Amino acid sequence: MSDVNTSTAPDGGSSATLTRLEQEGEIAADYLEGLLDIADLDGDIDMDVEGERASVSIIGDGSSRDLNKLVGRDGEVLEALQELTRLAVHRETGERSRLMLDIAGFRARKRAELAKLGAQAAAEAKETGQPVKLDPMTPFERKVVHDAVAAAGLRSESEGEEPQRRVVVLPV
Repeated sequence: MSDVNTSTAPDGGSSATLTRLEQEGEIAADYLEGLLDIADLDGDIDMDVEGERASVSIIGDGSSRDLNKLVGRDGEVLEALQELTRLAVHRETGERSRLMLDIAGFRARKRAELAKLGAQAAAEAKETGQPVKLDPMTPFERKVVHDAVAAAGLRSESEGEEPQRRVVVLPV
């Protein structure tokens, strides 16, 4: 069985936007709660609004080994579940969702690793004066790296075609 916890942070947008994003989170939480019940997995569902998107997390209570099955290798299952959850929201609202799903803290850990990678690539580009090309990444991963590079005071761009699209950090 799962518990649903809600918390929202101001997004700087209108209250109508916040209400719409909260509604997306509620729909997603209901969908994911049903999924957890079907799979006979335990987890708490936490909803938030981060910037301009709803964010839903499934958090394990103890050993998250079972929830890791929902993450899959390199987050592949997580990505698929996020798309299915977005489709469930779209079916209910009629609008495209940019909802972000995290399971067992996978995305949070990945975000920290990618921010570190972006900062390191920025430092290398500053030091060498040469562009730094990173390995291909998902759109989520590229966004985190772009943000880290910008925080370090440099510019970056994406190049290539999916699934080989990569971040290139540009020197000053």
